[in-house]
Amino acid sequence: MSETESLSELPLNRSNTTKSVSSEIPIEIEIVSEEEMALLEAALALASVPANASAICSPLRSFHSKARSIQSITVLSKRTFSGLTEPDIEDSGNFASTQKKNKNTESFLHRFRKKKGLSVTDITSTEWCEKQMEFVLLHSKRRTNKAMKTGSARHAKLEEEVVKKVKVQVKSKEDTWALKFLNFIIGANQLLFEGLTRELPIIGFAEGVWMVGVIDEIRIPATETDRNPILVDTKTRVRDTLPAEPQRRNGRLQLMCYKYIWDNLVADNFPSQKFFDFFTLNPYSILSDELRERTADSGFPADTLDDIVRLFRNTCSILPPAHDQLLLRYEFQKDNSLLGEDHFAFDSDWLKNQIHGCLEFWLGEREACYTPEEERWKCRFCQFASICPTNNGLDSTPSPTNTGPDSTPHNTNSNSTLS
Repeated sequence: MSETESLSELPLNRSNTTKSVSSEIPIEIEIVSEEEMALLEAALALASVPANASAICSPLRSFHSKARSIQSITVLSKRTFSGLTEPDIEDSGNFASTQKKNKNTESFLHRFRKKKGLSVTDITSTEWCEKQMEFVLLHSKRRTNKAMKTGSARHAKLEEEVVKKVKVQVKSKEDTWALKFLNFIIGANQLLFEGLTRELPIIGFAEGVWMVGVIDEIRIPATETDRNPILVDTKTRVRDTLPAEPQRRNGRLQLMCYKYIWDNLVADNFPSQKFFDFFTLNPYSILSDELRERTADSGFPADTLDDIVRLFRNTCSILPPAHDQLLLRYEFQKDNSLLGEDHFAFDSDWLKNQIHGCLEFWLGEREACYTPEEERWKCRFCQFASICPTNNGLDSTPSPTNTGPDSTPHNTNSNSTLS
């Protein structure tokens, strides 16, 4: 990354009192932004899956037959579920594959995420279709469509309701990371004092890898007895129907990843030295004059990245663990009306199985798996279908009703992301 100056945004205030930061110019170690998450997650609907795949795996797609995670789905208005319609990223789990990669081959994690960390969107995208994720990494970025842009705009609007940004000049990657941590500190304080914050950047060390993301929304319950913050993700829908199980599963995976990272942070499981070493950062690098001025104005004076990281860890230490109940909201893009809400419980065992399965792919322990046969309708909307070795026979594969590019996961902002 060039050490030349670039501009980033520091939220002047969250809900009239807070300042935060988001980068405008690409920087190597940049945490996945909400727009990037949107592109990745929405593009999940474009997943490609072969019909006669020789490497088809049998991931743990069933979100526990005991249905521990979906406690309730509240459907509003007169809208109904769209059959087997859209892709859910949360459902996939362990992609048990017998195909092993050449140990001499550099892993995707090292090749493509060495300087950024693995985003939560990377996890959910991999769950959607590992082969599609491989194509994205090796061939090209995902295409952006109108629905994805609309979803991103909706998230930006929701963020603006509680956050106002100001531009801040950064001169180094240490400055860039300092801004991200400062945004978290400011957002966390807003949550504690006002009971709500949005677009909170998060980074943590989980299952042996650095993971990053951006949490859509965090709320403190209104009751005095329960003060554990509730993690919320809002997904926009092109059609006035709720998504099919694959998409809902994917959304659950996303929120569970956020809770897992959050809970690790508040338990003081942030290895600072590992962080500096992994991202090749100088903890004692003096921050830019403007950034130091902004940190002082925000009430968190700091001169170095190490100062900021210490403030970050202190902030995490006063935060409570996230609520075990998580919330997915689905809105209709046309008028932002609420289609329904999915309340579900955190499932640590299921989540770790999902993450471990995805890491097998990212760490190069095996070849990419294809989408299972029952979900190969995803291939119809994948931009890589023409080059995927398993795309033959698509015409004979039944597709769920009301499916297509406009039936993308919310994060069409979508998640996600990350952040």
